[in-house]
Amino acid sequence: MNTMYSVGKDFFWIDNPEVVAPYAYTFKLDMLVAVICTSGCAQGSINRKPYISQTPSITVSRPGEILQYERVSKDFSGFIIIMSKRFAGDLPANMRERLSLRLAFADSPCLPLSSPELEAALSYCDFLRKTKQIKDVSVCKEIVRHLTLAFYYTVAYQSNILGHAQPSKPSALLDRFILLVEEHFREQRDVGFYADRLCLTPKYLSKLIKAGSGASAGEWIDGYVALEAKALLKSTDMTVQQISDKLNFPSQSFFGKYFKRVVGMAPKAYRGG
Repeated sequence: MNTMYSVGKDFFWIDNPEVVAPYAYTFKLDMLVAVICTSGCAQGSINRKPYISQTPSITVSRPGEILQYERVSKDFSGFIIIMSKRFAGDLPANMRERLSLRLAFADSPCLPLSSPELEAALSYCDFLRKTKQIKDVSVCKEIVRHLTLAFYYTVAYQSNILGHAQPSKPSALLDRFILLVEEHFREQRDVGFYADRLCLTPKYLSKLIKAGSGASAGEWIDGYVALEAKALLKSTDMTVQQISDKLNFPSQSFFGKYFKRVVGMAPKAYRGG
């Protein structure tokens, strides 16, 4: 029997979901969905790429991807974790680890779980259940965030994801590009700047970065800027104008429009959320 819990509007998990029949249509996700399969199997496609989730495994579908279930076994059980783009966007905090995670699921959205990883998944879900007793949503959200990050590190370490970007290894160009972005994103948001440094045209650079990581050059730059802005909004008492100046935006208004485009809400709304 389905049992759903939630933390505000940013995080949901479902114990032992009952999936009676596959969806008869495809749909585009606006949240991150992770399915931990502990028995049975499910088959479908994500972005038209087929996958088979067999016991035990974790299948990850990211915001913006197109999902379709084609077959779900009658004995399927496990857990479904659903995170808003905002919540998922803060996990993990390190952009290189984000790249490793993205690349880990680039070839297949389904990752088999070893016995220690399955044990970690079960412990993670058990701890999540206990958080439902916490009445303060903001406190509960922070606990869930840290639990989720701890679970990610456990699976990433056991699966040799961290620092290795398996199964799809980033190219030397991708690595050089990210190093440049890490160094210059506070001053340079134009893809042309990075293309010049790498002796490529902006269009060709974006094509190569998209092929190697699943995200365009512009999206990587925006990701770094947004992550820095979110950290400053949440962990400092700097004004929005001061943050805008620190990130070299021409005006607070321009920064606000940029932040809302990338993050989905205004800087003040993000700080107060």
